[in-house]
Amino acid sequence: MGVSEAKAAILANKTALGIEFGSTRIKAVLVDGKNEPIASGSHEWENRYENGVWTYSLEDIWTGIQDSYQDMAKDVKEKYGVELESVGALGISAMMHGYMPFNKDGELMVPFRTWRNNITGEASEKLMELFQYNIPQRWSIAHLYQAILNKEEHVKDIDYIATLEAYVHWKLTGRRVIGIGDAAGMFPIDIATKDYNEEMVRKFDELVAPEGFSWKLRDIMPQALVAGQEAGCLTEEGAKLLDVSGKLKAGIPMCPPEGDAGTGMVATNSVKKRTGNVSAGTSVFAMIVLEKELSKPYKEIDMVTTPAGDLVAMAHSNNCTSDLNAWVGVFKEFAEAMGMEVDMNHLYGTLYRKAMEGDVDCGGLLSYCYFSGEHMTGFEEGRPLFVRSPESKFTLANFMRTNLYTCLGAMRVGLNILLEKEDVKIDKLLGHGGLFKTEGVGQQILADAVNAPVSVMSTAGEGGAWGIALLASYLVNKEEGETLEQFLDEKVFAGNEGSTLEPDAEGVKGFNAFMERYMKGLSVERAAVESGIW
Repeated sequence: MGVSEAKAAILANKTALGIEFGSTRIKAVLVDGKNEPIASGSHEWENRYENGVWTYSLEDIWTGIQDSYQDMAKDVKEKYGVELESVGALGISAMMHGYMPFNKDGELMVPFRTWRNNITGEASEKLMELFQYNIPQRWSIAHLYQAILNKEEHVKDIDYIATLEAYVHWKLTGRRVIGIGDAAGMFPIDIATKDYNEEMVRKFDELVAPEGFSWKLRDIMPQALVAGQEAGCLTEEGAKLLDVSGKLKAGIPMCPPEGDAGTGMVATNSVKKRTGNVSAGTSVFAMIVLEKELSKPYKEIDMVTTPAGDLVAMAHSNNCTSDLNAWVGVFKEFAEAMGMEVDMNHLYGTLYRKAMEGDVDCGGLLSYCYFSGEHMTGFEEGRPLFVRSPESKFTLANFMRTNLYTCLGAMRVGLNILLEKEDVKIDKLLGHGGLFKTEGVGQQILADAVNAPVSVMSTAGEGGAWGIALLASYLVNKEEGETLEQFLDEKVFAGNEGSTLEPDAEGVKGFNAFMERYMKGLSVERAAVESGIW
C-alpha cells in the first residue's frame, strides 16, 4: 500500500493496532484495512531473577508499553505526517501463563511470576493426579495451588488472578477477560463449552475448601472469550495510561487479549486442523491443531486451544536462543577488539550460514542452552553448557550448528510423543521468530529436526504483534458467520504461501544422532546444576 492510501486508512480509522509483550521486546504493529503492517514501534526489556523468581516489575510493564506505543506513533508521524489520535481496533498480547494476584484495591500482592519459573512442581503433580490432566508448572493454577501449599499469606486476600496481557487489558478497559488460548494456559478448557472445565473447577474448589478462603475459583479468574467476541473498549483512564502524550482517544474497541502462542498461530495462518507452527525465540514451542483428543495426558504436552477454541497440543521448551545470543555477543566483542565495526544482522547471518557448512551430526559436539529450568527434560534450574571430547571436530561451523540444534532439543522430546506415540498428522508446519530470520538456516534445521516440510512466510518477521493486530481487525471487520480460519485464508493470507523447505535425508540422520547424544548427556547437565559451583 502506498503512503497516501496508508495515510487515508489512518485518518478514516480503518486500522488495527496490536501490541505484544515478548520476553525481550515489546512490539507495536499498526495494520491498514488490508491487514498489512504500515507502522511499528518497539521497546527492549529483560526479565530479572530476584529472590529465586523470574519477574518483571509493574514499572517495567508500563514504561515498556508506553515507549513501544510512542515509537509506533513516531513512525506514523514520520511516514505519513499524521498525529495518531485513534485506531479502528486494539489488541494486547503477551507471554502466556504466569501468576499476577491482585487484592480488592487492585494491588499486586507478590512480584509477577512469569512462565519461566519452574517452582510449582509439587502443585503441578498433585493437580495432575486430581484432574487426570497435564498441568504444567507454568500454568496459573499451578502457581496458585503452590502458593496455597506454601501457606503464602497473600492467598486469602486474592480478588483477581491475571496473566500479563489479561492484566494490561483490565487496566485499559476495566474488563476482567482473557482470550481462550491463554485461558487454556491458566486452567484446563472444555472444548465443547469454550470455557474453563466445570468439573475440574468444582474439584479444585473442593480441594481448597478446608482452607476457608472467601473466594471460589471462578470469582478470581478472568472470563474466557473466543476470537471475535466483544471484550470492552479503551477507557479514558486506559488511553492516558497507554499514550502519555494524551493524544489517543478513548472508545477504541478491543479484542480479547491473547497469549503469544495464539498470536503466533494467527500470524502464521496455523489455526486449521493438521497445521502447526513453531515459534522460536527466547523460548521455543510447537503447536499442532489436533483432529481429536490425545489418548492420555502427557507431562511433556500442554493441551491448549487456538484463539477460536479448537484443541491444540503444545510442546513447549523454556529455553531456546538466549545462550545462542550470548555466544554471538562474544563474537561481537572479539570483532570489536580487532577494530571491526559490527552490524549485528550481518554477524548473525554470517554465523548462521557458517553453521550449514558443519557436519550434520555437529562433529560430536554437545550444548545445552538451559538458562532456566527445563520441564521437558526434568530440570528445575538450568546451566548453559558446552561440552566436547578430545576427538570431537571443534570447528566454527560445528560449534554454530551445535548451538542451533540444541535450541530445538528439548522441544523435540515433546514432539516425539505426538508424532510417534499419538500418530498426530501434520500437513503443514510454519516457523516464525528470531531463529528463522536468516533465510534457509533455522528453517532447514527445523525441517530436519521434525522430518517434515517447514514453511516461512514473508510476514513471519512481524510476529505476534501482527497476530494480535489481526485478531483486533477480525473483531471489527468480520462478516456475519465468518470464522477466524476463513478470515485469515481469504482476507490476510490469500496468495501468500511463503517459502517451503523439505527435510534433507542426511540432515535428519544427523539431527537424530545429535539427539541421541543430547539425551545421554543430560547427566552432565544434571551434574552442572547440582555441583554447587554456580
